[in-house]
Amino acid sequence: MKIPRVKICCISSIEEANIAIEHGASALGLVGHMPSGPGVIEDKLIHQIARKVPPPISTFLLTSETKPQDIITHYKKVYTSTIQIVDELENRDYELLRVELPNVKLVQVIHVIDQNSVQEAIEISKFVDAILLDSGNPNLSVKELGGTGRTHNWGLSREIRKSIPIPLFLAGGINKDNVMKAIEMVQPFGLDLCSSVRTDGKLDRQKLKDFFNAIEIKDKD
Repeated sequence: MKIPRVKICCISSIEEANIAIEHGASALGLVGHMPSGPGVIEDKLIHQIARKVPPPISTFLLTSETKPQDIITHYKKVYTSTIQIVDELENRDYELLRVELPNVKLVQVIHVIDQNSVQEAIEISKFVDAILLDSGNPNLSVKELGGTGRTHNWGLSREIRKSIPIPLFLAGGINKDNVMKAIEMVQPFGLDLCSSVRTDGKLDRQKLKDFFNAIEIKDKD
């Protein structure tokens, strides 16, 4: 079984970035302004962290902007390697992002709610570099755009993974106890963690160690 790459989200400092990388993270999530959810930091700090992260590690700007030009403006404040769009892009105008930011990877979040989410992921997979499946709900009056700590229907996630030709990240309530079930069921390219490796909002070295050990033990079996 191929073990997925691991992205640690809600990084709040250079120290946390170093801790995540030290324990095996392949990517770091840096959260810009959001209507709800954890991990939000100032754009200036996102830029500082992104500058310090060594090139093999990907840095993801999580942006809740929905207009292409606003996303471009947000990106130019931080200069991460990747943009993670957590809400629906207006008019699905990914082409403008490609033209303006040709060397930046685009990851679109799909909040897995029902069968419509499957179709949405299939359609959008034509325009982006990866799909990230999460457990938020952008239809609420105060949008949930990630960081819920909830799992979603992994059966739908598996259906999406089988239906798209690009990498898929799986997020939402993944922890050391359910990670192998998630991998076996969905077979994602990457996993995305936030609350499950934190204590009182801070990155927890022991929880990180336990999570990566859970994957490595299975990998040796």
